[in-house]
Amino acid sequence: MDLAQMARIRHWLRLHGARHPAELWIWDLICIAWVAAWLAIPLSVILGRDELMPLSLLALVLPALYVAWRSRLHRRGKLRCDWLTAL
Repeated sequence: MDLAQMARIRHWLRLHGARHPAELWIWDLICIAWVAAWLAIPLSVILGRDELMPLSLLALVLPALYVAWRSRLHRRGKLRCDWLTAL
C-alpha cells in the first residue's frame, strides 16, 4: 500500500467520520503504528535492539493487511466497507 492510497482512505474517513467514528479511530491507530514503525526500525538498528524489528516490520504492513482483511469481509458480505471506493 502506498502513501497516496493511505491518504485517500484517511480523506474519505475524515469526510464521513461522523457516520463511521470507529473506523476513523481504528484507521488513526493503524497510521500511528505505521509511522512508529518507520521511526523504530532505524532506532532499533542504531541501538542494536533487534527484538523490536519483527514488531516494526509487522506495523509497516499493517495498513495493507487491514485493507485486505476489510476487502475480503466486504466481498463476502459480512461487513460493509464504504471507503474501499477511495482506493
